Amino acid sequence: MADTPMAGKVVTRFAPSPTGFLHIGGARTALFNWLYARAQGGTMLLRIEDTDRARSTDAAITAILDGLSWLGITWDGEPIHQFARAARHREVAEQLLAAGKAYRCYATPEELTQMREAARSEGRSKLYDGRWRDRDPSEAPPGAKPVIRLKAPLTGQTVIQDQVQGEVVWQNENLDDLVLLRSDGNPTYMLAVVVDDHDMGVTHIIRGDDHLTNGARQKQIFEALGWPVPVMAHIPLIHGPDGSKLSKRHGALGVDAYRAMGYLPQALRNYLVRLGWSHGDQEIFSTEEMIEHFGLAQIGRSAARFDFTKLESLNGHYIRQSDDAALVDEIDRLLPYLPSDDVFVAPLTPAQKTLLTAAMPGLKERAKTLIELIDAARFYFAPRPLSLDAKASAIMTDDVRGMLARLADALDGTSPWTKETIEERVRAFAEKENVKLGAVAQPLRAGLTGRLTSPGIFDVLAVLGPDESLARMRDQAGTTAK
Repeated sequence: MADTPMAGKVVTRFAPSPTGFLHIGGARTALFNWLYARAQGGTMLLRIEDTDRARSTDAAITAILDGLSWLGITWDGEPIHQFARAARHREVAEQLLAAGKAYRCYATPEELTQMREAARSEGRSKLYDGRWRDRDPSEAPPGAKPVIRLKAPLTGQTVIQDQVQGEVVWQNENLDDLVLLRSDGNPTYMLAVVVDDHDMGVTHIIRGDDHLTNGARQKQIFEALGWPVPVMAHIPLIHGPDGSKLSKRHGALGVDAYRAMGYLPQALRNYLVRLGWSHGDQEIFSTEEMIEHFGLAQIGRSAARFDFTKLESLNGHYIRQSDDAALVDEIDRLLPYLPSDDVFVAPLTPAQKTLLTAAMPGLKERAKTLIELIDAARFYFAPRPLSLDAKASAIMTDDVRGMLARLADALDGTSPWTKETIEERVRAFAEKENVKLGAVAQPLRAGLTGRLTSPGIFDVLAVLGPDESLARMRDQAGTTAK
């Protein structure tokens, strides 16, 4: 039976194991499944593969669902829990047994160990020798609990026309009669996946190429059952910048970690889609453009390399292009994921939101992450008298303090308190003092922000407002309001 596309609507699935966070490779797999389904007018289903009861946790399930939702990856219908379908998996195993497509194997653990050791010493990939394949169960040891194995073909080939890898061929003589049902009656992963994919109507299996050999084994199960084989597309894994397997130092983190590092969901989504997929030389994609252009044929066969610098650059682009109020909302949503803070506490107050929104045009031009935005905005909310960093303190001489006192007097009464009128007053003050504008602006920046780098100083004055601005200047000058 050829693994050709099945007629009807496209159905993809994302099937994570809830044994940990939603890692970055899993997020990309989910994205590719989601995009392909949307591009084809189909549906994407979510299946929680929680058959490993010892390692599956509710916390991991919650983290996976939250990570997908944050990335904007939606699924159709309710999530399906694989463990809850164990009775159906057992039913199919018995069905194969009754049809002569499977058999009971009574090999002991000691025998299996000997088989594995013999196969490895002889360089054979097939570890099980098929000793119970055609043997009468009456020969079984008393009280022995069998497993049920697939009666896999012994000759010929298993071939997958993979949409990414091309034609992939396995010699059947090298493939084991894999276990479908364990001796305790629990189904194996291989059987559960096939039954669930069939019952869910999955037409396309899109996953990492570490599942490629699983694809051959699962195809054999599909064919033994007489079920149509879904189209398969095995995506190369993500590697680190040096080409080695992706590790935590490279970026093999959970999606929640990227959120906590201040990345926007739309930026991470855009970055992930370009890890292994391309549409010409285009780098920036709206969600609509991703859906419009996405196809399996454009996925490369080579492993993609994770690059934090590129992700930061892309995130900076999205920050600059974002609506100011929307960025403030993103910061508000991020705060619960950050360590406790003496300045920013979730939820932001209406006054903080108003001030941050007003400050955002000046803040977002340099920031590459929301964390940088938060750090750059701290001075706006700092208590008086403002603490100066070492560089700002170094320029705060007696002459500079005196100048700030005179400048505060010159700005007092400025109306309207706008960027333009403030700049006009400061320029006039510099001219009167017979100094360049920079000789006024830099001490002013130090006095208002506590540092020597900040958004444009006239933007800062406008956002802080007249009362706070003049009070901070007079704090540094050591004077009081007139």
